[in-house]
Amino acid sequence: MTIHTVDFIGSFERYTQCPKKRKPEYAFIGRSNVGKSSLTNYLTGRKDLAHVSKHPGRTQTMNYFLVNSAWHLVDLPGYGYARISKVSRAKWRKMIEEYLLHREFLVAAYILLDINVSPQEVDLEFMRWVGEHGVPFRIVFTKCDKSKPREVEAAVELYKQTLLEEWEELPPIFLTSSAKKEGKKAILNDIQELNTQLGFPS
Repeated sequence: MTIHTVDFIGSFERYTQCPKKRKPEYAFIGRSNVGKSSLTNYLTGRKDLAHVSKHPGRTQTMNYFLVNSAWHLVDLPGYGYARISKVSRAKWRKMIEEYLLHREFLVAAYILLDINVSPQEVDLEFMRWVGEHGVPFRIVFTKCDKSKPREVEAAVELYKQTLLEEWEELPPIFLTSSAKKEGKKAILNDIQELNTQLGFPS
């Protein structure tokens, strides 16, 4: 898939406020500071589409981008960020859960994990929740440029072994590096394939 156009549609706090047009949606989510904004910019080929910040918790709403006038990329708030109030954390959690459970146009969620960090309970718990509720998802490892190839391979294998302690099969897995421009083609081809299966253009 080649991305020709990307348009910012809007930011929303409830799934009921999100666009009503019937277009497939692909949500990107991960623990705060996992590199979500950098990956969003890399995938779309836009340097400043999503704000890249050194401060976790920057994304506080569901941000919608229309790609090729055909499908929506949805940038969801990060989870697991402790340096905000319990009220705000509860609000974000409710926003995310309601979107994932009730948004009828959602095709798949891409869950981002930092390849340089060992399996964290907050990530495992989130994937467990997503799986238990039947939300289709993929795993996207970020920041693969910060480790040597053997270390990346070992980290992926550790994650697979950890997940297979509870899961019978694993979701699709992607390796990415926004810095080294790796993984874009694989993710966009995955989205294109899903769109084709559903009868949507890309």
